[in-house]
Amino acid sequence: MPRYNAPFEIHVHGQVALRADVVFEQIQDALKPLWKYAGARSLADAASSSYEDEPGIKFDPQEHLLQMCWTVAGDDDFRQVLDEVCMNLNELAQAGAAIEVTFYDAEFDDEDEESEAESRDDFVMLFVGPDPAAIMQVQRDLLVQDVINMMERHFDGAELGGVVAEIDKLFGQRFDDLVSSLQLGKPPRGSGGGGHGGGGHGGGRKPRHLH
Repeated sequence: MPRYNAPFEIHVHGQVALRADVVFEQIQDALKPLWKYAGARSLADAASSSYEDEPGIKFDPQEHLLQMCWTVAGDDDFRQVLDEVCMNLNELAQAGAAIEVTFYDAEFDDEDEESEAESRDDFVMLFVGPDPAAIMQVQRDLLVQDVINMMERHFDGAELGGVVAEIDKLFGQRFDDLVSSLQLGKPPRGSGGGGHGGGGHGGGRKPRHLH
């Protein structure tokens, strides 16, 4: 059922590369927790976002991509939905990918902000992939990009090779632990970053669109 008095507007944003053999029916099944939460009877029924300027949920069969820029009204129970969706997408993903989810406090307005009241906005970064190694690769790439973006305010990019090497060491140790326990192959290091990371809501409210 539609949630008319929901405390949050929840924006889901991300792009997931899928295996070449994945078909629409598998995506519909994987995303069932999302469209059921929205009160829809199918993915097609729920694919449009609450906002007309957002593309919603789209599957590109030629590029084998699932693209999400979709807002739904909801509550904190949506977090459980996200856990289910991520587990389902792990089964379909070709590579690691990040999914950004922002909870906007629907009851917070400009007057509250002027009175220095705090909103309940929250930001969550989730990761999916065919195996833990692929997921950690995405996490590593996003962290490297965030650190370089921050440090380039003070240092030339050419000076930051040592910082990246230290980050790789940290992830390398984590991969070593995984390899020893699960016999996983290590992903390549230094494959470059994509997308952007984040955490918390910090000072001021984030704009509704994250792109």
